[in-house]
Amino acid sequence: MHTPPFRLARTTGIRTTGIDTQAGSLRPGADACCTPAEAPERSATPHRTRLAELDSHLHCSVIGTCMSTSELRKLVPRFSDIDRQRASDLEIHHEAVQLSVDGGAGCKALQKALDERYAVAVRRFAAARDPEALLELWNEALKGGDVPPAYWAVMTHPYATIAVRQAAFGEVHMLSHLVGAANRADIRRLVALEEDNAALREKIEHQQNHLAAVSSEHEAAMRELKLQMIQLGARLERQTAELDVDLLAEVKTLREALAARDQQVALQTGRREVAEQRAQAEHEESTNVHKSLDDALALLKVIQAESDAVERAMLLSVAQTATRRAGLDQLNGKRIVYVGGRPGSNTTLKSLVESAGGEFIVHDGGIEDRKGLLTATVARADMVVFPVDCIDHDSMNRLKRVCERHGVAYYPLRTASVASFVELTTRVEIEPPAQEGNVPPPSHFCLRHG
Repeated sequence: MHTPPFRLARTTGIRTTGIDTQAGSLRPGADACCTPAEAPERSATPHRTRLAELDSHLHCSVIGTCMSTSELRKLVPRFSDIDRQRASDLEIHHEAVQLSVDGGAGCKALQKALDERYAVAVRRFAAARDPEALLELWNEALKGGDVPPAYWAVMTHPYATIAVRQAAFGEVHMLSHLVGAANRADIRRLVALEEDNAALREKIEHQQNHLAAVSSEHEAAMRELKLQMIQLGARLERQTAELDVDLLAEVKTLREALAARDQQVALQTGRREVAEQRAQAEHEESTNVHKSLDDALALLKVIQAESDAVERAMLLSVAQTATRRAGLDQLNGKRIVYVGGRPGSNTTLKSLVESAGGEFIVHDGGIEDRKGLLTATVARADMVVFPVDCIDHDSMNRLKRVCERHGVAYYPLRTASVASFVELTTRVEIEPPAQEGNVPPPSHFCLRHG
């Protein structure tokens, strides 16, 4: 077993009970193992305590609480001969505590890592100007579960007395016991997360190094290109100076001609782009017109069919002949259930169906008529019709389920007009009712709740 990286406190015959936060002394009942050695006298101008200046008894708890194993495994081998891959977590922790006690370059590296990681907490705790305020901030952080940043800020705070450090050390000491008794699966998951975090940090560091190298190469290439440009510019100036006046005039003329041609090309390019945009807009407009025309033609075809059906029905009604029900004769003796619609058109449809010898039953879908009656009404129907523009979605879905359960054909209408109904009756064929022997068993469907 490894030797602990701290000095064990001597046990005495006096048993203490707590810590006096004002005087910094032990009250009866405090454990000697949790009591650090006496701190040196504080200077006139308080300053943050460094890691090497802390009592050696506190290094173990500070390192174990505020530094993860993956961070220590990455930092400690830089300052010691320990094997990063084969060393156990305890050996890494032991070596980190020893570096803190020694106070050399390793301790400075640990100090820097802790200050950078918990800079926010250090700034927040810097507002405390006395031990009582510092203890209050510590208790708030302890209740919120944010222990590591607060522990580092308290231990290195300029106004941290022995009593304050003893209080924080005692809380962390008891928390370590609670963590030791926690679920092993949680600990394994925590270790795995720390390893993943360390791997991600190494990956990010590698990528940052790679990006830095690429940036350096890019800057070097840019410097070389700028140097080449400067050299080429100087060479061009020398060559230009050697040209005679006629050649310079010719070059000037050619440049002016080239500039004029560039302006002409830019003008024609702008005109071409405007023409392309106009052609695209006209194409889109033409597509929309064709689509609207197709929709209008389809609607016109439906309306024409409805108009023809109404015209045939009206002509037959006026003729008062034996064939007056032609096109509606299949409604003779049929029970038609019409759900939804408008009162005016429903009255006309009722007269039309009854004149053809059929029975026309109207149900408003549940506005005034009870929805529970819908099932009983549909069960004895030969055909169910409902206009999709004058019926709510709930009644329509309920009606479909009831029709499918009782094997009754249902037909949606485009509108609640008489023409749509007449066109439907001339287009579909109503199946005859089921025979006595083929009557399905009575349904257990609830008339009230469906």
